[in-house]
Amino acid sequence: MLKLAIPVLVESLLVMLVGLVDLFLTGRFLENKHMAAIGLMAYLLWMIPCMFSIISIGATALIARFTGAGSAEQARHTANQALLSGTILAGLVIVLVWQAGPSLLQLMQLPSDAVPAAQLYLDYVIPVIPAIMIQVIGTACLRGAGDMMSGFITMTIVNVVNISVGTCLVIGIGPFPEMGWEGLAIGTASGYLVGGFIILVLLIKGRAGLTIQRQFLRPSYSLIRRILRIGIPGGADTLFVVFCHMWFLSVINSLGTLAAASHGIGVRIESLAYLPGSAFAVAATTLTGQYLGAGKPAKATRCALLACLVGGGVMVAAGFLFFFQAEMLTGIFAGDQTGDAAAGAIPLLQLVAISMPSLALVIILSGALRGAGDTRVPLAFTAIGLLAIRLPLSYYLAWPELNISWLGLHIRGQGMGLIGAWYAMIVDVFARSILMVFRFWQGAWKRIEV
Repeated sequence: MLKLAIPVLVESLLVMLVGLVDLFLTGRFLENKHMAAIGLMAYLLWMIPCMFSIISIGATALIARFTGAGSAEQARHTANQALLSGTILAGLVIVLVWQAGPSLLQLMQLPSDAVPAAQLYLDYVIPVIPAIMIQVIGTACLRGAGDMMSGFITMTIVNVVNISVGTCLVIGIGPFPEMGWEGLAIGTASGYLVGGFIILVLLIKGRAGLTIQRQFLRPSYSLIRRILRIGIPGGADTLFVVFCHMWFLSVINSLGTLAAASHGIGVRIESLAYLPGSAFAVAATTLTGQYLGAGKPAKATRCALLACLVGGGVMVAAGFLFFFQAEMLTGIFAGDQTGDAAAGAIPLLQLVAISMPSLALVIILSGALRGAGDTRVPLAFTAIGLLAIRLPLSYYLAWPELNISWLGLHIRGQGMGLIGAWYAMIVDVFARSILMVFRFWQGAWKRIEV
């Protein structure tokens, strides 16, 4: 489990490092409007890769099963069909983001002074969506085959490119011009291009028994249906989470530029705690799938529980750091024009610290259930938590009043602002952790056929 989780943990840390460096450069050298824009861009750069999860989740589960059963050729065929499907999906995503991008910025209630910066950033990201697809789906296939190092090495190189190019262009180091905000966007796009290219080369040459082969690139509709039968519910779960988080962000954006900037800082720092959870969730996904494929459900259960224990322990330790060192952590991103935004993130980190055990259970058990092919029930739990708890409660706690015209209702809210919205988030995570534990303990996931 550690052999699988540690490379993913380091890889995720490298991914997060890009966002933290962008946040640092924005906080130190730019303004609050850019801080608000980078907060929204973080969600969009989360959403775009998640669109490919409807393929990557199914590919990981199937390749893990085939690998565990010793069916190497079927694993290779699945990887090729996943990339073929991803190519078609990438074209659709480009059209969607290109056409809907400006409307999305308005829908997200981003403060007007931050909209031009967000649109400029998006213009640089759209052309590299195919590279994002190759990196996401290719890495997922390799993980299903048990290869965690390729993603780690790739992200190391991607980070060097992203951070180096972005830093040089924001500040204007040496021969590089000082481009400010635009330099951040160019650095991000450069990193994605390099990452997609590396994964493509690895799969062409062959890695972990997976190779791009012409005979496997002819559409196999039965295999694609198997990938999508697992991936669509799991991907829908992921996309639904992103959609609801963006809806949640629109509530926060409606509170003004300062609230949006503080939220951006708080979320970026809080996301550090996701890293061990996500890493052990990937390990649980791979091992659960492989042990079930090998007919060993007891070992699949044991791996999932051990992942919760170890990954959850690290997340709880991160929670202690958030609670007692919040001022130090937020101060790293405070500049001459963004100090008030950094100060506003301090109570957010102290609040979210108490949710770490529940958040660990949600993240890691979801990964274990996905490895078993159980994706529909977790999707229902996500819908309950976000739609029935987080979003309505965030409106009620954050806003002083709510006017629901189509129901003819006028409700007096609590007017707690940003901290109220984060209270709603904590309640949602706690409720979903209870549901997830119940589903796992019930054991029906052990009998699902993929």
